[in-house]
Amino acid sequence: MNRVEELEALIEKHKILYYQGKAEIEDHVYDSLEDELRELKPNSSILQAVGSVTTGNAKVKHDHKMLSLNKTYKYDDLVAWSENRTIISMYKIDGMSCSLIYEKGQLVMAKTRGDGTFGENITAKAQWLSSIPKAIDLKERIEVRGEIYCEEASFFHLSDEMVSLGLDKPTSQRNIVAGIISRKDHVELSRHLSFTAFESIYENNINTEHEKMLALKKLGFNILDYVVHKSESTIKETIEDAKVFMAEGDYLIDGIVFSFDDLKWHREMGETAHHPRYKMAFKFQGESKETKINEIAWGVSRNGILTPVANVEPVELSGATISRVTLHNYGLVRQYELKKGDTIEIIRSGEVIPKFLSVVTSAENQFQVPENCPSCDESVTVEDIRLVCKNETCPAIIKESILNFIQKIGIDDLSSKRLDELINSKLITKISDLYTINEEQLMSLDKVQQKLADKLISSINKSKNVELVNFLAALGISGGAYNKCEKVIFAGYNTLEKIKSLTVEKLEQIDGFANKSATEFITSLNSKLDLIEQLEEVGFVFEEVERKQTEISNKKICITGSLSEKRSVIEASIRDGGGVVVSSVSKNTDFLLTNDKTTNSSKLKKALELNLTIINEEELKKILN
Repeated sequence: MNRVEELEALIEKHKILYYQGKAEIEDHVYDSLEDELRELKPNSSILQAVGSVTTGNAKVKHDHKMLSLNKTYKYDDLVAWSENRTIISMYKIDGMSCSLIYEKGQLVMAKTRGDGTFGENITAKAQWLSSIPKAIDLKERIEVRGEIYCEEASFFHLSDEMVSLGLDKPTSQRNIVAGIISRKDHVELSRHLSFTAFESIYENNINTEHEKMLALKKLGFNILDYVVHKSESTIKETIEDAKVFMAEGDYLIDGIVFSFDDLKWHREMGETAHHPRYKMAFKFQGESKETKINEIAWGVSRNGILTPVANVEPVELSGATISRVTLHNYGLVRQYELKKGDTIEIIRSGEVIPKFLSVVTSAENQFQVPENCPSCDESVTVEDIRLVCKNETCPAIIKESILNFIQKIGIDDLSSKRLDELINSKLITKISDLYTINEEQLMSLDKVQQKLADKLISSINKSKNVELVNFLAALGISGGAYNKCEKVIFAGYNTLEKIKSLTVEKLEQIDGFANKSATEFITSLNSKLDLIEQLEEVGFVFEEVERKQTEISNKKICITGSLSEKRSVIEASIRDGGGVVVSSVSKNTDFLLTNDKTTNSSKLKKALELNLTIINEEELKKILN
């Protein structure tokens, strides 16, 4: 057998095993086989095959072929593909593709991707997934496509239940979805799985990919957080965020899916037999190796969560010497009973944080997890898949929350080591104490003279004059990264009072916030209200962008249809005029902006029903001028 035939046989074998939930090799190893075959035989039919062959009586045909995605590992190739057009991105979940068919508002069929033309009927199992709506408010026939996956916490509980039923303990969160979906018995185990939607196929007047996502959310489907990219800088930010999520996120991703936002490019670019030309998956090159755990160390985050890290025998991975590997949380350590002496397989994809993959050989040492916080020695609590320290005076919690604030608010002269001294000497016990400390107290520290004390006080005071978005990002809100806080501010919540009035429902109206991320953000924000009040009292002043008063000041404006200028330009002009851009029409909307008042747009129909003011671009310009 020559190398081409060998590669084709290997790829076919491992593709079948993957879709059966019995994968024997990692994604990056499989991808390397495809890349090698592509070099030797670019037109191989194996490379054009979509999914895997479906067998049995449950085989059902897809109305529209379910294709795979083209992929790249190179940033420059991704940018070249985008051609400076507006694109939208969301994480690429490592699960199982699924198609849902609804007729007259009722779920009538669920099926896997299969070979792209035929899939397997999994309707009985789909009924168990609480995240799949069984009925929707739409009478037309609609196909909704998405991914079935297993969240980290669900895998933890699913594993326990399978063991209690006398079934084999699952060894991989990555393979468990296909394993559960392919089972002939214990259909109820499917309730531990989740579904998120990313595509809809039906007759509508939607013009952009992100409008499609909002429409899915309105129908009751879970959607992933997404980013609309109008510049290269936000693409880079998303890739960096994905690297962190791959190591720390609560579900598995194997890259990012980018798509042209304007659906006219979807129609014009079309598809190959294998993939749509208007979508691209960006993936990280990976390399895995075996190493041995020397020790498991537990740190404490600013939220009191104990985080395990394995100190391992040094090993070369992707051009770096790795001696520490994230173990993510208590749930993962308990699931695999990780301990000193275990030989484990680890992976590093590109510059992503090294991550645990599997146990190769289990040591004889006893499995242990902390009963007390390594920082304050108080008893810890098990909360689902996490160990948590509840001691609000825990030195590690205090330090990490203050250090995060210092770094985000921009007090550059105050180092982590100096902060340790301030905490140990009881001069600082909370964030607001930074703004009450004086020169005399600073000079009581080791090696701090008048000049350094003056510099520190000046840097601390200077940080009180800050843009509101920086302040919000510095608070340490869960799910409150800078880009998310910026979205909140630009959506019209540009004062502290408006931010305090935020609710989950209001936040869900802002592009990029799904229900889960909105709930997490609001819960965390509400826990920070005392801190916000304390910082207001010490004299924080926020630099606000001055906005001229116009007819649309504080008015909510929804946009539909094609525009003569880029949508981002129009949205920016609305914000500059004091208006608030919203994604859907409701009784609280003040204006609908459209250039075609005769279209069948659902937004226009609703605006007419609600008797809203409808304006076009020219009318908007007159208002703003």
